[in-house]
Amino acid sequence: MANAVRPWMTPELTTLGERSADLLSAQTAAHGERWRKQKYLDRGFWRAAGAQRLLCRSVPAEYGGGGGTLVEDLVVLSSLVDVGIAVPTVQVQSVIAPHFLVDHGSEEHKHRWLPEMAAGRVVGALAMTEAEAGSDARALTTRAVREGDEYVITGAKTFITNGSIADLVIVAALTDPAAGRDGISLFLVDTRDCAGFTVTRVIGKVGQHEADLAELAFDGVRVPADCLLGAEGSGWGMLMRQLATERLVIAATATAAIERSVELTTRHVNERIAFGRPLIANQHIRIELAECATEAAVARAFLDSCVSRLLDGNLDDTTVAMAKWWLSDLEGRITDRCLQLFGGYGYTTDYPIATLYTNARAQRIYGGTNEIMKETVGRSLTARR
Repeated sequence: MANAVRPWMTPELTTLGERSADLLSAQTAAHGERWRKQKYLDRGFWRAAGAQRLLCRSVPAEYGGGGGTLVEDLVVLSSLVDVGIAVPTVQVQSVIAPHFLVDHGSEEHKHRWLPEMAAGRVVGALAMTEAEAGSDARALTTRAVREGDEYVITGAKTFITNGSIADLVIVAALTDPAAGRDGISLFLVDTRDCAGFTVTRVIGKVGQHEADLAELAFDGVRVPADCLLGAEGSGWGMLMRQLATERLVIAATATAAIERSVELTTRHVNERIAFGRPLIANQHIRIELAECATEAAVARAFLDSCVSRLLDGNLDDTTVAMAKWWLSDLEGRITDRCLQLFGGYGYTTDYPIATLYTNARAQRIYGGTNEIMKETVGRSLTARR
């Protein structure tokens, strides 16, 4: 299945995938255990990825990026799945954070930050979520008050990917609390030597151990007024546009995880001997794996359709919501079924199926919960009266 023909794949994309797989495999073999223990990818990883031009592939070349399309980022991010590196930490660095700058930043913003992010010298993060504001970004309480040529930011954020290591944090804050979602604005906060900024906690997680997740505090953080992205009150629209991209990334990496799980399990049941014969000799094993392989093929067809529509410029947000919830939900089911076929070995960290299983769980939560995705789809089906 991993070798199935993809209508959007080109020789250049194939080469990019192979190059990213080689680097990521070498890096994980050498440093993976340390990353998981320290709960973040260190600077050596980011600089190595930047040197190989694996970061910010869809950022315009004039700003130091790869000058390609989002599909190039999807190829690199899918390679992370194969080597067991949690996708969100690189996704935020390569796609989410930089494209806020590409789409809404000033020329000064772009030239200052994007080449550094593409090179891995600056790590980025998006600080939107709060303790009482997850899928409902309109419940934000973080404030940004204009004082002369500065904004003063006060509030707290949680579940922030790259939060403990980020040099640049894009912060969602209210500039006009009375305006609801139309009062949300985005700010670029340079966390290096930033008075009032604190990483209050690095959060432990069920899986994705090498991707840091942090709680952040902004206690009267002062930023120059030109650190505002776009206009005051435009933050909600910016967030929604980037969330659609994040959901497509989740769909793509879920599909990669599904295919990887079936590939690993097929190999295992053919090699593992029980009661004097390979596991695959048992009819139940064959049926179970046949169902997984079939669903993986359907998943790939759905994703390929989405990617082709993206390249054609007609991929809509409702279809992206469908892809996000269905493929991440399927990822959870397939990794669970495949782990079962490994028996006790599957529950040990010696086998990559365990990492695929634990990493899958969060995919149904971030980027908008799957329940929110179904609501989005449902609203598109409601007749207007």
